[in-house]
Amino acid sequence: MSSETPIDEGEVEQVEKRERPHPVVIFETIRREGEADYQRPTSALFWSAIAAGGSMTFSMITMGAIQAQLPDGPARHLIASFGYTVGFLIVILGRQQLFTENTLTPLLPLFYEPKLWRFQQLGRLWLTILAGNLLAALATSALVAFSGAFPDETRRAFDDLARAAVGHPFWTLFAKAVFAGWLIALMVWLLPLAEDAAVFVIVILTYVVAVADFGHIIAGSVEAFYGAWRGAFGWSDVLAFLVPTFLGNSVGGVAFVAAISTAEIASERKNSHRSRK
Repeated sequence: MSSETPIDEGEVEQVEKRERPHPVVIFETIRREGEADYQRPTSALFWSAIAAGGSMTFSMITMGAIQAQLPDGPARHLIASFGYTVGFLIVILGRQQLFTENTLTPLLPLFYEPKLWRFQQLGRLWLTILAGNLLAALATSALVAFSGAFPDETRRAFDDLARAAVGHPFWTLFAKAVFAGWLIALMVWLLPLAEDAAVFVIVILTYVVAVADFGHIIAGSVEAFYGAWRGAFGWSDVLAFLVPTFLGNSVGGVAFVAAISTAEIASERKNSHRSRK
């Protein structure tokens, strides 16, 4: 007697639609996106990165605007941190190039099949996107600082965000950035699963980055540049923020998500190959 429940073809189709994609399917989806990014012209990557760096300014603007309207207290940071998610929503749903997303996507093809040309393309892609993100953040943070578009209480909230982002020792910034890189790359891994729930995945994971004060190289650079433009601290403090945050985001994205995911898929494929023998 069969242990399977008898169902018709229509019901089988419904079951298949409700099954979560296998990790190999997610891996292959992201790997192909990475391969496509390798083929994109440098100019296209750069202008997309410029758009992303400018869009990330809205994380600081929204978070600061909310914070300025709330009374002091433990709930202030919890509520204002939702504003941090806005920049990520714009960037990811708009398919703009953000550096921390690219600690996963272009690395999967490289880990899957390491070749010299892939290392060269990865270097081109990372350098182009990081430069575009930071240049845009530098420009838009100056616009926020000098445009007069924001009332005094909101500018003071921006000042507080800038000091909170920069005011840590090197290894603290590095550790915070590792967790942020981990979460952002994990978010990229989860998005193929999310489908209609993509907005919730983005909001939840980037909210954790904000509420835990983890460091993000682009969102944080907007705050750091703004603080330097306003004279809250010096440009040397900005550099002292950027270096450990860049390193931590990279380590978090690469070591904790890309390498682990690749090892899992490689192991499954190896076992599948053995079972066919």
